[in-house]
Amino acid sequence: MFKTTCVFQAIKESKAKIIVLQGGTSSSKTISAMQENIVYAIYNAGKVITITGESIPNLRKGVYRDTEWLYSISSFFREQVEFWNKSDRIIYFKNGSIIEFISNQTEQGAKAGKRDRLFMDECNGVSWPIFFQMAIRTRDKVTIAYNPSAPFWAHEKLIGTSSESNDLSASVQLIISDHRHNTFLSEDDHKKIEGIKDKDLWRVYARGMTGNLTGLIFPDWQMISNDKFPKDQPFNGGLDFGYTNDPTAGIKRVKIGNSIFFDELCYTPGLAPIEIKQIFQAEGFTSSHVIYCDHDPEMVSALRRTGLQAIKAKKGQGSINAGIMHLKQFKVYYTERSHNLHTEKTKYMWKKDPSTGKSINVPIDDFCHLIDSCRYSEYSTIGGNKY
Repeated sequence: MFKTTCVFQAIKESKAKIIVLQGGTSSSKTISAMQENIVYAIYNAGKVITITGESIPNLRKGVYRDTEWLYSISSFFREQVEFWNKSDRIIYFKNGSIIEFISNQTEQGAKAGKRDRLFMDECNGVSWPIFFQMAIRTRDKVTIAYNPSAPFWAHEKLIGTSSESNDLSASVQLIISDHRHNTFLSEDDHKKIEGIKDKDLWRVYARGMTGNLTGLIFPDWQMISNDKFPKDQPFNGGLDFGYTNDPTAGIKRVKIGNSIFFDELCYTPGLAPIEIKQIFQAEGFTSSHVIYCDHDPEMVSALRRTGLQAIKAKKGQGSINAGIMHLKQFKVYYTERSHNLHTEKTKYMWKKDPSTGKSINVPIDDFCHLIDSCRYSEYSTIGGNKY
């Protein structure tokens, strides 16, 4: 059906409940995992295989595109398919098995549906609660894949644990691969990867070894369980407006001594003022609770007309860096349901000087919608502003 690599063989022969594919670039981990799932679907009738990742756009650019390529090169694969629903991203096989491509943005959404197999690609872009809910609803085998640019939940909760000690009570096998295991790469491709000059990047992308991502702005923020958020304490809010593409990102903030607690409330593009009011009201906000907002006069005025105490956040030249430095003085915690805040926290970095590769004191203007809201809600209180 397919030409395969030793990575495919290792996945096929594994008896573990959870297979962790840690690999460098072009190590064949994603292709191999998909090949193994396709073989499983064809030779086992009536099975449900779920392929997932950080988002649908990411899936389309990665594993979904790889699956289309595998379909194009294998006549046997094509012969076993009854119908490929491109709109719903579901492959229906003649024996009743299906392969579905989905993405969950919330822990609640991840609770929907059960399956026989789960493959989560680029899983370091997905939060542990979402993975846990999907994995616990998988009957047979769970496979995850990622480039190990920095440690994350796979290292903390799966690798090195026993079935008696990890949260899923499952056996775990780590398979590390790199470009040398991919026998189908050209010699030029091998040379290009092997020639990466930066030592840290070489370790990650040429050898599949766990790196230490440098330049993260808030590396020490910690996730806590939802029930540890101090709901009985005074609070305020932060709100960054989004329209067509960017999300409207809202948070709830509590400060106790040297600790700040954040809880994600919304992360949806184009929310209307009345929808924002309903979201904040459901989390206990009244007209007496301040929400520090992005500087859109029309949206701020519209929110005030709904009864929310919307106030323009403290801004101005140097306020972004000043707000970042201010937040760094505190111990910061965020709830486990704050999935998008978790993702932003793992991607929000200082820019790098292209000539030296070293971080400079300028944050990237991306992955910061909720982080901006966090900054608004804390930094705007300096100087006697309302809690």
